[in-house]
Amino acid sequence: MSTTTETTVIAAKVALPWVSLEESEKFYNLNEQEIAFFKSATGIHDEAALKEHMIAIQREAYAIHAFPCIRMFSFTKLKLARLPGYEKLLELGKSRKNPIFLDIGCCFGNDVRKLVADGYPMESCMATDLHPEFLKLGHKLFNTTPETYRVPFLAGDSLNPEFLAVTHPFYTKPYTTVPKLSSLTSLNPLHGHVSAISVCSVFHVFDEAGQLQLARAIAGLLSPETGSMLIGVHSGRPEKGTFITRAGGRDVSTFYHSPESWTALWDGELFVKGTVKVETKLIETGGWDFQENTDRYWFLYWCVTRV
Repeated sequence: MSTTTETTVIAAKVALPWVSLEESEKFYNLNEQEIAFFKSATGIHDEAALKEHMIAIQREAYAIHAFPCIRMFSFTKLKLARLPGYEKLLELGKSRKNPIFLDIGCCFGNDVRKLVADGYPMESCMATDLHPEFLKLGHKLFNTTPETYRVPFLAGDSLNPEFLAVTHPFYTKPYTTVPKLSSLTSLNPLHGHVSAISVCSVFHVFDEAGQLQLARAIAGLLSPETGSMLIGVHSGRPEKGTFITRAGGRDVSTFYHSPESWTALWDGELFVKGTVKVETKLIETGGWDFQENTDRYWFLYWCVTRV
């Protein structure tokens, strides 16, 4: 956690302890692809036993941090694999030498594990999250150890400059050497070296200032090579702004980007206009059951690629 007041306030907004686990089992619903992946990755082939295992992990994780997405079993959804740019990401892993991939806000690391299972080189992958306890839970979920599954996990606050400082994006090859991923204690040595970054279900937990700071910090990590990419999904709306939702008996303020504002942020504000291609897709879904004044909700799917 950052020591600055601003970052502490921003980061604190991710905790919503008033959302209980009561009746949360109704959200456990794996599709065929997810069932096949988790059976293979956990070694648990009985579906009833797999569900029991997942629920136990959910409850343990919720006690660490009461994210609504944990209540909703979002960690059982292969978010990265269903994004429009996923095939392009896999191709990058096959075609580039040492294509460093970084998953920011990885939770238990299921997206990285799926990516590796689909052929991305494990030695080029790294995952990070705010909570170090999620590393142990990731191994517990998948019945692995740091010795049997070697993707480095680094705990840290991506809004803390000591962990991830804001720098200008790179337009030429950085002078620093590519670091050994397993040796890192912060993300700063990766500036200008990362081929691909995924950020799934992260941006919407911050206010507008927090989202801008995170985006600026991530932009500085990306390699200047053509085809280097950022990919992710988070809550959005047809129009940019801060909206109030009534949930759990209290008002919750959330800032949302629109497809247009998200495109303008990356193409022209963070990167020199025309040096990246931004693809966005806004998909409406039903509102969460703990929201009391809305039944409309959108997810913004996006990909930013250097040209």
